Amino acid sequence: MRLSPRLGFRLILVAILVAIIALRLIPRHPARPHAPSIPDRSATNPLNQPGGGPAPAEAYPEYSALYQNPPQTPSPTQPPTQQDEPLVFAAESRTDIPQVGGSCLQPSTPAEHEMADAFVAANQQSHLWEQKLTIPQGYTLLSPAEEAQLQACLGPGRRAPACQSWKGVQHIRYLGVPGFDHTHTHALVSVIKQCGTQCGSGGIFEVEKAGSTWKRSAATDFTSDCSWIY
Repeated sequence: MRLSPRLGFRLILVAILVAIIALRLIPRHPARPHAPSIPDRSATNPLNQPGGGPAPAEAYPEYSALYQNPPQTPSPTQPPTQQDEPLVFAAESRTDIPQVGGSCLQPSTPAEHEMADAFVAANQQSHLWEQKLTIPQGYTLLSPAEEAQLQACLGPGRRAPACQSWKGVQHIRYLGVPGFDHTHTHALVSVIKQCGTQCGSGGIFEVEKAGSTWKRSAATDFTSDCSWIY
């Protein structure tokens, strides 16, 4: 059947209109691939779960070495420095591994991988510290009840009568259980200093055994992202 010129013209117009609509429906920019989501460590690998028992004996020398500096005597005309503050530790171990691409820890050598894996394994459960740290200035170890009381005193209720026994205390320190390499001459340790519910700082860093004592290792990329303030 032959089409009339008028009908053929109309069919051409319809085809052009369909083509224009189809072109407008095509995305101007190709779809970008979704970045892979980072699993929530607190859900996939939670730390500080109850029931870990006493902290291992080999966990004490590292922290004892870190707190060997004696407190300074403040000048009458200057406020006390942070070193003058009484040392107060929570009896229950606690740590955190901030997420930077999944973890702030960036091991690149076999020994660093050993320490990272051992640190995570050691802190999956919370352990109880005992009065076994060797610190010249002395320290206080808080039971969970005392920790809760001091937490309240670090907040707006600092002037309450019950807080007088904590006068001069500005932080509760939380220690993580060390993670060692196979030689037990290098380890990861962590300290969280909390000065209130929304105030504190923390870090994970490497220590190494020098002779019969421990010292902090030189900074590397291994733990460079594992310090924080909030």
